[in-house]
Amino acid sequence: MPRKFAFTITASDGTARRGHLTTAHGKIHTPAFMPVGTVGTVKGMAIPDIRATGSECILANTYHLMLRPGIDRARRLGGVRKMMGWDGPLLTDSGGFQAMSLAKLRAIDEDGIDFQSAADGGNKHRLTPESATAMQHDLDATISMVLDECTPYPVSHPEAAQSMRRSMAWAARCRKVFRGRPGYAQFGIVQGSVYEDLRAESVARLAELDFDGIAIGGLAVGEGQGVMFKMLDATLPLIAAPKPRYLMGVGKPDDIVGAVARGVDMFDCVLPTRSGRTGQAFTGRGTVNLLNARHADDPRPLDASCHCPACANHSRAYLHHLFKAGEVLGLMLLTRHNVQYYQRLMGDIRTAIAAARFADFAAGFTEAYNKGDIAPR
Repeated sequence: MPRKFAFTITASDGTARRGHLTTAHGKIHTPAFMPVGTVGTVKGMAIPDIRATGSECILANTYHLMLRPGIDRARRLGGVRKMMGWDGPLLTDSGGFQAMSLAKLRAIDEDGIDFQSAADGGNKHRLTPESATAMQHDLDATISMVLDECTPYPVSHPEAAQSMRRSMAWAARCRKVFRGRPGYAQFGIVQGSVYEDLRAESVARLAELDFDGIAIGGLAVGEGQGVMFKMLDATLPLIAAPKPRYLMGVGKPDDIVGAVARGVDMFDCVLPTRSGRTGQAFTGRGTVNLLNARHADDPRPLDASCHCPACANHSRAYLHHLFKAGEVLGLMLLTRHNVQYYQRLMGDIRTAIAAARFADFAAGFTEAYNKGDIAPR
């Protein structure tokens, strides 16, 4: 019998929570980090490598998939999960963020978004709550997101209010046409920019629609970590405790630790994969730029506490050489390392919450991460 979508909290430590999502395609242990598979691929990683990092859910982008290979083709191939050979849960965004941030000749009205994209020769497209919901169904997304407006930052209170209320109207339309199936879910998205009263209004309107989970959108768009945390402090207590909470597009390791402390359960970000392609590694002592000349003769592993192929089999000097030589193996090894670092961080967070020592873990993490990488003597 198909599994029902459910969120179970198994431990808490202050406002930090540990639990799991039960879905049609397997469990997602929370707090969870989802690597971004923009067009049905996590750049530089094969599916077995993604699994080996401990990743349990991948995020894909409806906007990019509608442009190529196209929703109809993806549907004929069995959905994006089957197309890419991933048998675990998959979350898709609605395409609204990319339509507003990447496309050309954008126009938005109360019904939806018109845009053109160079990715398919400049063809005109219209994205509405109904079409965004239908496309995610055809992509066989385990978790679908509502269409929302990407509110710019900075923005005035009246403009933020108009944008948020448009997103809430769209959320109601998405909920109305969502075709529920056992083990599948749809999440609403809180908007309101940096205004606490608008965030509260958004949460209340989403609560009336009884979504399966709640995402916090419109943050990590330039407001800074302090303001982001302030908005989380104001917003998260208003969201019903049994609902999973997803902070979209976040973030750096210290962003994640701080957001978990405030009660966030799910994250996604392009940072570990994008950084892996440009020579930046994440370690327990902060970031490492492997393009730096000091690594050219360094025989040490990138991170002695990591057991990924880059750290277990190669030296910093070799990784530096690969990037300097423009070899694709370098970005593949470093991308795998970065995703594994993020998953190791999430595992450590879950362990700390279960042991009721999350505050000590967070303090130790911050101290070590801020020390930075140590050059060889």
